[in-house]
Amino acid sequence: MVRVRGGTVAPVRLELTRRGDYAVRTMLALAARSSDPEWLSARRIAEEMAIPARFLPHVLRDLVRAGLVEGRTGRLGGYRLARGATFIPLLEVVEAVEGAEGPAVCVLRGGPCRWDGRCAVHEVFAGAREAVRERLAATSLADVPLSGGLGAATSKVFGTRSTGG
Repeated sequence: MVRVRGGTVAPVRLELTRRGDYAVRTMLALAARSSDPEWLSARRIAEEMAIPARFLPHVLRDLVRAGLVEGRTGRLGGYRLARGATFIPLLEVVEAVEGAEGPAVCVLRGGPCRWDGRCAVHEVFAGAREAVRERLAATSLADVPLSGGLGAATSKVFGTRSTGG
């Protein structure tokens, strides 16, 4: 939340892409079951985390490629974390599916910044983007409380109020 003129509080929107959102949800589902010896099926992840079943395999493929998730085929197959939740920062999850660089979009014009690479608020928003990256890098999957559900988990990481999922 940010204070604006007149003392009212307005939210600041910091968003993941849909793919990033699904990756975080997937990793939270796997982290919640990391002590369970069974592998978690893609279908079960999709159902528990409200992720479209047709989209989840693409996200899982990216997470496997990044070395964050192990996948096993067959009747007893499924997915699990490739290492402990303590050792997986949220930044690594987001970068696995969105890439290391954020979108190069000017916050004033909705497209690329001016020809010289700087708009009036470029440095301010670049600093804010870096602060978010630092927060995600410092927060592991194990740091996110899962007992309150997905809303509580995202609230802890992004400093927002839960709206029910």
